[in-house]
Amino acid sequence: MTDEGFRATVGDGDEGPVIHLVGTVNRVAKEPLEAAYGEASRQPGEIMLDFSDVDYINSTGIAVIVGILAMARSGGRTVGARGLTQHYREVFEITRLSDFMNIYEQTSTSD
Repeated sequence: MTDEGFRATVGDGDEGPVIHLVGTVNRVAKEPLEAAYGEASRQPGEIMLDFSDVDYINSTGIAVIVGILAMARSGGRTVGARGLTQHYREVFEITRLSDFMNIYEQTSTSD
């Protein structure tokens, strides 16, 4: 799923589905990320958002992630994040996104 410099693909991880995000997370990420979430939510386990290949996240992108977390919460799903730079880890803490998702240090090489 791709749109103007953003792509979200779903793969299998050790603990559940992994949504691999590539590019810039902004308003154009909404539709492809929601579609990827829909696909991932059909699989059991924690849904992992992999930010390893994300170039930039703006405030609209944060809102898109909040929307994904709201969908997960209403569906009784847990969401994790991995591959965040130190800067975005701090942004997730300041915006309190980290209160609603599990933040992991290192990406897995198995997916």
